[in-house]
Amino acid sequence: MRNTIILLITVLASLNVVFAQKTNDLIEDIFVKKTTIGGYGELHYNQSMLDGGKTKKTLDFHRFVLFFSHSWNEKWSFKSEVEIEHNFVESGQGELAIEQAYLNFRVSEKFGIRAGVILNPVGIINETHEPPTFLSVERPEYSKYIIPTTWFGNGAAIFGNISGFDYVFTAMEGLNGNKLTPTNIQASAIRKGRQEGFKSNAKSILLTARLNYTRINGIKFGGSFSFNNAIAEAGNIQIGLSEFHFQMNKYNVIVVGEIANIAYGNNSINNSFGYYVDLGYDLSKIIGVGSSLVPFVRYTDYNTASSTKTGGDSEKEFHKTKWMVGVSFKPIDEVVLKVDYAERKTELSSKTSQLLNFGIGYMF
Repeated sequence: MRNTIILLITVLASLNVVFAQKTNDLIEDIFVKKTTIGGYGELHYNQSMLDGGKTKKTLDFHRFVLFFSHSWNEKWSFKSEVEIEHNFVESGQGELAIEQAYLNFRVSEKFGIRAGVILNPVGIINETHEPPTFLSVERPEYSKYIIPTTWFGNGAAIFGNISGFDYVFTAMEGLNGNKLTPTNIQASAIRKGRQEGFKSNAKSILLTARLNYTRINGIKFGGSFSFNNAIAEAGNIQIGLSEFHFQMNKYNVIVVGEIANIAYGNNSINNSFGYYVDLGYDLSKIIGVGSSLVPFVRYTDYNTASSTKTGGDSEKEFHKTKWMVGVSFKPIDEVVLKVDYAERKTELSSKTSQLLNFGIGYMF
């Protein structure tokens, strides 16, 4: 009897080893190494009517972007994004850039590491900026004059999702403090300070921590904080960027909001501040069509010099507010046709610009 039991245990153990090996072989067979190509692009017609009667009209294929990625196995992959702006690059016109190019090592859903050319995980649009993912023809002005979308550089990050909390911590090239003059900050906050991965000065690293909550279906909200001691010949400039964001696409209602403040040390400008709010409603179910049809309104308020050492009119000169109404139509999820009209007003001069935009965009 004892020998029979020992034999039975031995057989079962052998079967278990064989089964486990077959299972591992099956898992390996299910995963197939693959290379993927994707991309997005957008064509814009822009008409601006400035206070005083001057009108400007432009037609521009604003962006042509290709994604290339490769997965070696379930943990190791490579991702990249190459962009051409304004059709061609010649004599300082247009732009050709590698906005992402990084190795990705994902241990599990809870933890992963990436390194290379990465995006700074601030706000909504800096990480997700394909044309069908936002309502207006152009990206929000907030995403140019406050958060400098697209903000990328050389660096590394750890990331993951734990119980619905999506987190990223990045360490990447800092800002060029020599470019953060009061004049440049007034024009576009920290935008001109980006090094964009070109032989970047690594003496001072920019650190960012971002946390989103994603467990509620159709809703995402969170915030981030970035800090950098930007190297400058005349004295380093301390940069602290705090931002919060909210996104909802639920019950046919679309709500998007972002708000941010940039604090400067060792500069005649103390702060840049801005926010915007989108409110839209998808009419597709009401009118009985399968396509997405979203009329929307947007209010934007931003000031690249919201607080200065001198105060007074210097805090009003670059304060702009903007109302927008528009319609975004997606015949399929990956293709969008848009139109919007806006009025932008500058506080100090009370000058108003009227802006009319048409656009088409795609992603794949």
